[in-house]
Amino acid sequence: MIADQVENWITLDQAASQLGISTSKVRRLIEEHILFAVKIDKQPMIPSDIIVGNEPLSSIRGTMLQLLDLGLTEAEAIEWLYEENDVLGEKPIAALVKGHKAPVRRAAQALG
Repeated sequence: MIADQVENWITLDQAASQLGISTSKVRRLIEEHILFAVKIDKQPMIPSDIIVGNEPLSSIRGTMLQLLDLGLTEAEAIEWLYEENDVLGEKPIAALVKGHKAPVRRAAQALG
């Protein structure tokens, strides 16, 4: 379950504060797949690792769109990001945080 895979969660208000924007703008970033949120106890929560240096992790949007285009639901795409990947030797989200976007997207392409 994704809630167990993510080390630190933040609320939309906390994300807004960290990004220096309104909560409604955070919701828009989620709609645009620039960020993503998972409901935990009925409250949308964002993994803290997808905000780096007070900015959304730049590689999330393209990776999420690729996964959605491959037919995964948003929940399945998020799960995939946080599962160990044999091709990458680590979780895709960890590779994205390290700046290894291309290998992650190649691994995602193998799903299709």
